[in-house]
Amino acid sequence: MQTPHPIAALDGTGATTAAGGSAAVALAARGDSARLEAFSDGTFAFAATLLVVALEVPSTLQELEQVLLGFVPFTLSFGALIFIWSVHRAYFRRFPLGDRITVALNSCLLFVVLFYVYPLKFLARGIATMFFGSGVGGGGGIDSIAELGKLFAWYGGGFAAIFLFVALMYLHGARCAAALGLTDAERQRAVFWARHYAILCAVGLLSLGMAVAGIGVRVALPGWIYALLGPLCGAHGYWNGRRTARAADRGPGR
Repeated sequence: MQTPHPIAALDGTGATTAAGGSAAVALAARGDSARLEAFSDGTFAFAATLLVVALEVPSTLQELEQVLLGFVPFTLSFGALIFIWSVHRAYFRRFPLGDRITVALNSCLLFVVLFYVYPLKFLARGIATMFFGSGVGGGGGIDSIAELGKLFAWYGGGFAAIFLFVALMYLHGARCAAALGLTDAERQRAVFWARHYAILCAVGLLSLGMAVAGIGVRVALPGWIYALLGPLCGAHGYWNGRRTARAADRGPGR
């Protein structure tokens, strides 16, 4: 009797639909992932164009100087966008998935990135104006404490949403680790990254809540709160390292 070819695919839960199909799943997932990454890179490129200082070529030296000065806030916002892109790139290097759940989560992430561009650009202009003056920043356009609170709220909401979807993608990647032929250690690493980006999401939500409630807006506390990311992520990494070391000391089956 002829044995059927072990064709398998990921279903909506990340499980294989046929026994012995892990290799086929991984191959199919990588092919779909390549198309998804190409679309995502195009979206990030479009988002970068929205940050451009000016679309028209300056006609005078004064206009050229003004455009060049505008590259300070552009550099700040472009650096933030590149950071998000690098997070996205690292995920697909670890988990080259293209199933329905990954497509849905990735689409939500890209949607938020496009939404996030203008609040990011506006905030970068405000920061450049605060440190270098309106000649460099172009003016922040903030006329009251209430408007500053709204800006922090928009930024915090976008920041939290971006890293929420990244965390969910890593959790889904951990569920699909077996289908991709990854080890248990790699699966645990995916859970670590999910917690890591959940911390970023939580700090963004904290900033959003403070901005909406008007807590410390006058002294930009909803912005300074992002300084918690360093200590919190460092503590999480230390805790995870100790936990992994204890598990290794116990050994399998102990």
